[in-house]
Amino acid sequence: MTTTSWHERASSLQIDGRAFIGGERVWAKSEQQFENLSPIDGRKLGMVARCDGADADLAVAAARAAFEDRRWAGKSPAQRKRTLIKFADLVQKYGPELALLETLDMGKPIKYSQSVDVGATANCLRWYGEAIDKIYDEIAPTAANSLALITREPVGVVAAIVPWNYPMIMAAWKIAPALAAGNSVVLKPSEKSPLTALRLAEIALEAGLPPGVFNVLPGYGHEAGAALGLHMDVDCIGFTGSTRIGKQILQMAGQSNLKRAWTELGGKSANIVCADCPDLDNAVEAAIGSIYFNQGESCNAPSRLFVEESIKEQFLEKAMAMMPAFQPGDPLDENTVMGAIVDATQLKTVMGYIEAGQSGGAKLLSGGRQARTDTGGYYVEPTLFDQVDSSMTIAREEIFGPVLSVLSFTDVKDAVKQANATPYGLQAAVWTADISKAIQTARALRAGTVHVNQYDGDDITVPFGGYKQSGNGRDKSLHAFDKYTELKTTWIQIG
Repeated sequence: MTTTSWHERASSLQIDGRAFIGGERVWAKSEQQFENLSPIDGRKLGMVARCDGADADLAVAAARAAFEDRRWAGKSPAQRKRTLIKFADLVQKYGPELALLETLDMGKPIKYSQSVDVGATANCLRWYGEAIDKIYDEIAPTAANSLALITREPVGVVAAIVPWNYPMIMAAWKIAPALAAGNSVVLKPSEKSPLTALRLAEIALEAGLPPGVFNVLPGYGHEAGAALGLHMDVDCIGFTGSTRIGKQILQMAGQSNLKRAWTELGGKSANIVCADCPDLDNAVEAAIGSIYFNQGESCNAPSRLFVEESIKEQFLEKAMAMMPAFQPGDPLDENTVMGAIVDATQLKTVMGYIEAGQSGGAKLLSGGRQARTDTGGYYVEPTLFDQVDSSMTIAREEIFGPVLSVLSFTDVKDAVKQANATPYGLQAAVWTADISKAIQTARALRAGTVHVNQYDGDDITVPFGGYKQSGNGRDKSLHAFDKYTELKTTWIQIG
């Protein structure tokens, strides 16, 4: 589709911002709404329901009723599998519409909304659908006069709160295993990017998911999100977002009914490039491509780049040559690789960190300015800082924007020490031709994922999550079922 076609389609798009509760589109009980603005050019996309505690009560009640009458949980794994696979097929069928909503709402390039977000969402739904009828329960090795069964059961009503940077993918990572296991779900998307979540609920209903099993509650975190966190009839909450809000979610779980609370939080990932890196060009491309992908709005972005001193000059020369390719462009142009920052608030945050980097003594090599100011949208140039040390704000705090900090080292053990000197522990990487060094370094790095001689290697079959203040949960893989199921022991005396 051409750029003109995408703009024409965007201009005629009808936005439905109503919540989705019990299989129906509804406005908030309070009748309050909020404006949904596109970061591409500031245009008003539509009005969205501003849900609060009253709406959370309705959504949770709908989910609870659906769970208790077993309209979904009572279906066999094979039946749930067929519905989720149809759900995945419909996501692909409606792919262009979903991609357009994602780009307009969040600002990412349309080429990635199509090739990455839609595809990954469908793949996640399909994979968990395929997985659920292949998971076996257990029989414990007890004495001959007893039979002990260990079975998995759905936890009940799951609340899922997801961030604005990958609205569809993050939603799928939560809802796919939760639904596959037989739970009912209330999804709270970010107020910054709620549109694809609302559309997914309609598509799920079309796929055959019974009403009430999947509900979507748009609104602000301190209203709709907090209501779910404190709700006495929510059995489990899965949250992806900032570490600050993750801590609040855990507190809410404790203050209410001790609901299971799983958090996937922030990161300040370290990318360590040693002098014996087997392919320096590949390392440069991975470092630059990964930090500027999705405008740097990725929790696993390798925002701290440690380069061994002897190759640093050569590395930076190659990196600088790549910078023009990542200049922000029109997100509805399929040639654009970096789009808009999600909103004015986040733009201000990113620019504040860039100013902090300059005033803190880091050397600005490239970027650092707002871009495309004539569009009315929110764009930042890809920014590269050199001569950064680990005490600087830009090296310590998660920026969530297209800002890369370069640090140097002479001993890989020192690089690991600096890499670990952070409250985060989401991802990391090491580049070296020495397999012993690679394994030793990977073992020493305190992160949920460590990449070796690549970055962003990913598959639905491997878990995603972090150490320390990057959270306590794991999305993706069969391990995700641990979050959304209860283990039950049934002891049968037979002799």
